[in-house]
Amino acid sequence: MLGFAAPLVLASGSPRRRELLSGAGLRFAVRPADIDETPLPGEAPANYVRRLSIEKTDASMASPLASPVEIVLAADTTVDVNGEILEKPLDADDAFRMLRMLSGRSHLVHTGVTVSVPIAGVRRSSTIVVTTEVTFADLEDAAIDWYLETGEAMDKAGAYGIQGAAGAFVEKINGSVTNVIGLPLAETLRLLRDATSA
Repeated sequence: MLGFAAPLVLASGSPRRRELLSGAGLRFAVRPADIDETPLPGEAPANYVRRLSIEKTDASMASPLASPVEIVLAADTTVDVNGEILEKPLDADDAFRMLRMLSGRSHLVHTGVTVSVPIAGVRRSSTIVVTTEVTFADLEDAAIDWYLETGEAMDKAGAYGIQGAAGAFVEKINGSVTNVIGLPLAETLRLLRDATSA
């Protein structure tokens, strides 16, 4: 779909983001950025993912493997329940707690996406935050236990992956589905197009 004069680097180890970008026909290298993802005191969830996407981009560009001509794309996703950030669960009990919080209510999923491009020798970055509202059905404890046994919960923000078995928990989605998976694809492609054509 999109081709670039410069190489594209994804500053994320997320297999979901790789699959989404590959499915859109993009060719890219993967160079995960290792940063401290601890929320700041009182930090709003949308501000949190914005900050982390910027920091991941900066960390990737600071790598000894980085090239001054490459395009860097980074993203971070979190689940927001009344302003509380739900990141990846610490253990099965934490995952159960999160899924119990999500049961029978709506929550928000925010993804911050940052693109950094070299233009005429100057690096310019653009950042967006995309938000999707997700409504879960009422979950019985047995349903949560069943889901935890699938093993899907442990490496996902909010302890669920909508593209997997947890899709059975979702009653309604308002906004981008790919955003809930980990990367708002249409908005990311638009950001890349705009950044590289500026």
